[in-house]
Amino acid sequence: MALTDVGPRPGHAKAGRPLIGLVLGSGAARGFAHIGVIQALLAQGITPDVVVGTSMGALVGGCYVTNQLETLESWARSLTVRRIIGYLDVRIGGSGLIGGGRLAKQLEQSVGAALIEDLPTRFAAIATEVGTGHEVWLTRGALSLALRASYALPGIFPPVRVGGRWLVDGALVNPVPVSAARAFGARVVIAVNLDADRFARGATIASHGSDVHDEPPAALAGKPRNGLRGLFGAERALKREIFAPVARPGFSTVMIEAFNIMQDRLTRMRLAGDPPDVHITPHIGHVGWLDFHRAAEAIAAGKAAAERALEPIADTIAALS
Repeated sequence: MALTDVGPRPGHAKAGRPLIGLVLGSGAARGFAHIGVIQALLAQGITPDVVVGTSMGALVGGCYVTNQLETLESWARSLTVRRIIGYLDVRIGGSGLIGGGRLAKQLEQSVGAALIEDLPTRFAAIATEVGTGHEVWLTRGALSLALRASYALPGIFPPVRVGGRWLVDGALVNPVPVSAARAFGARVVIAVNLDADRFARGATIASHGSDVHDEPPAALAGKPRNGLRGLFGAERALKREIFAPVARPGFSTVMIEAFNIMQDRLTRMRLAGDPPDVHITPHIGHVGWLDFHRAAEAIAAGKAAAERALEPIADTIAALS
């Protein structure tokens, strides 16, 4: 559902061909693959008339429609683990582990004060309203604010207030927003799904139970100890957890994997009901959600996937011309 004061404004197709919509899905660090996809399409003269993105897909799409794709690529390729840590303004007690101010400043330097309604290419970023769960299509107003709202992963980044609504990551409701591109009049919809490469996941384990290697309840709810004895006891318990044969997943791992699972299931359902005309699926499962320092690999994977899809794209455009 698009919650804006005006309805979707259709894009404008180039003469002699159908209107092309490019849908860029969510995927955190894997989202750098979108850069390679766009570069491959442009190299073949395939210019989208409508660009719709969720989360990292919105960020890359927003940089493309403001002619900042090369700037984004240069910045992405320069990222190292150390530089990434420098952007993380961690804070305790807020609505997100990362304030996001440093990243927001970098974003505003790139896209400036651009307004979505003034962009030469029809654009929308997808976000989710806190509390109601509404799917919000950000189709006007400050582009930088819309992009921040679309990638505000719950628990990591705080919600962003846009037009009186508190918004978070759009992947919670529409990870690959094909529906929005069609609403804006796209007849040929090219969608980039960054979760399709996660093989052997999401199956059903029909029979499972505890075994002798499981941690006994006493280890989870032991009696509290005071003083040095309690301190050393806690230290030993921590070492057991760290060096145990099966390590307990940490907070960040659990949260991100939970988000991964939710997004994967939701993407399958949404694409089954509203499939794109061409589905681009980069082989990018080896790049983790937080592997932002592996941008070069992600970009290359995106470019290769788009090149594999060039023939079906050309066939679809020709059939509808």
